[in-house]
Amino acid sequence: MKKMKAAVFIEPGRIVLDEKPIPDIGPLDALMRITTTTICGTDVHILKGEYPVARGLTIGHEPVGVIEKLGSAVVGYREGQRVIAGAITPSGHSYACLCGCHSQDGAGTRHGWKAMGGWKFGNTIDGCQAEFVVVPDAMANLSPVPDGLTDEQVLMCPDIMSTGFSGAESGNIQIGDSVAIFAQGPIGLCATAGAKLKGASLIIVVDALPERLAVARKLGADKVVNFKADDPVAAILEATDGRGVDVSIEALGAQATFEAALKVLRPGGTLSSLGVYSSDLTIPLGAFSAGLGDNRIVTTLCPGGKERMRRLMDIVSSGRIDLTPLVTHRFKLDQIEAAYDLFAHQRDGVLKVAITP
Repeated sequence: MKKMKAAVFIEPGRIVLDEKPIPDIGPLDALMRITTTTICGTDVHILKGEYPVARGLTIGHEPVGVIEKLGSAVVGYREGQRVIAGAITPSGHSYACLCGCHSQDGAGTRHGWKAMGGWKFGNTIDGCQAEFVVVPDAMANLSPVPDGLTDEQVLMCPDIMSTGFSGAESGNIQIGDSVAIFAQGPIGLCATAGAKLKGASLIIVVDALPERLAVARKLGADKVVNFKADDPVAAILEATDGRGVDVSIEALGAQATFEAALKVLRPGGTLSSLGVYSSDLTIPLGAFSAGLGDNRIVTTLCPGGKERMRRLMDIVSSGRIDLTPLVTHRFKLDQIEAAYDLFAHQRDGVLKVAITP
């Protein structure tokens, strides 16, 4: 049986490069040969044991590649075609999908609901930090890469771009809105770009790293706040003449940023939460107006599926956004353990890494 290299979860603190058999595919699947992938903050949660997955699972959920083999029932695609698949791979026929909540595909069970059912790569099935990955329900999830776009131009589409944009979309940003975005990691930066595309007139971002704040300005931020130098809540209220913002986006997954995002909302404003939280959250009484502030708190899991991917790649093709500056480091798959060490410890100004087999 032919083997491939893959980044495998062994135990908390250990994701290692190993060999696995090149997987077989079913009639509705496709086998994708990975040409470029990356590491996500969620993968670091897995590495640290903060999000549980099965031992021996291949990690990764952001694939760019070429169709190596098609299942017998798959039509409309051809082998050798350049494609991406979203981090979320809905089937299109589950109860969640038919309710319009594709990201939660497969979450409904006889015993209730479990969040994140649509996130399969590197969660419930082998992921794409490998030479090959099986894409389930290929006709719902494979999206051809437009001619002229490089791997790195579309690398953010499967997750980071989709997630960041969804923070702006779920917040229902309107033309002329004021928006505050807490944390300018890759997802927060994409939320900044999404807020600009949605028509926000004032975008205020919060982070402590000057290089990230500089990228945020390029992507549409009007005002940047270094939380090590200034109180972000006070700075945001001052910038809005005490009104507060229409929408705040929490893109870190921490109690402090969640509270701050709630405190800066105007009455009736929306907190759009994108962070992955590793412990219980507490909602402070004052910031929550004792439950009487007419505020909304919404959460979003990265939208997936081929139509979402097509739309995101069309935005890239149009020239309205360029996320290639987010790729700050490049590694071969053979160097995946070094890539994790760099990314998990956020050294050397890393934003995103490109991994190529």
